[in-house]
Amino acid sequence: MPKFTADPKKKFFGFCARRERWGLTWRGWLAFCLVGLFLFFGIVLQVQPFLAPTHRVETKILVVEGWIPEYALRKAVVEFQSGGYEKVFVTGGPVVGFGGYTNDFNTSASVGAELLIKNGLSPSQVVMTPSHVSGRDRTYSSAVALRAWLRGQPTAVKNFNVLTEDVHARRTQLLFEKAFGRDTQVGVIAVASPEYDPAHWWRYSEGVRQILAESIAYLYAKLIFRPDRTA
Repeated sequence: MPKFTADPKKKFFGFCARRERWGLTWRGWLAFCLVGLFLFFGIVLQVQPFLAPTHRVETKILVVEGWIPEYALRKAVVEFQSGGYEKVFVTGGPVVGFGGYTNDFNTSASVGAELLIKNGLSPSQVVMTPSHVSGRDRTYSSAVALRAWLRGQPTAVKNFNVLTEDVHARRTQLLFEKAFGRDTQVGVIAVASPEYDPAHWWRYSEGVRQILAESIAYLYAKLIFRPDRTA
């Protein structure tokens, strides 16, 4: 009768086995760390320009997000006057802190329109298109409100530029494209924040806060957010 001999490479009644494997040498770990550092610093240097692009399209229509600070609205006036635009549409929902929609004049669209006029635009050049939605997905809801207003006009709008603040720009462009669909070309203009140096954003608390928040928000809008097709 053959004698049973336990396999020295197996333990615990054969449930575990020892096998040879490849591992990194110190040179391999060094190369791995160098590549990781290269990728990390590449992302750090490129994330701000990625989130704050400026890509204009040929158009006579400028769209401005009404919630942006007054310094950015002053830049919108300069953009309108120098860019050959005919109309500026101001978007935005209920002003934060008032418990939701009460009327069109208690919206960011109204506040932004007033500030554009205050800074030099004619009332005949400014059109506010307020959203009634507060809370989540405000940018998309503002784009839907603008789309509804434009669809009620006799002439179809095929392209426009949307101006917003700094690193919010990439997400704004994405959500406006989701709202308007492939038939409309959406350009974007990012107004730089004076609160930090974009080339060294990681040295400023405001820069770190803005970059981290907008990176997460953009990934949500890109990968998770699904627009309501009935809107």
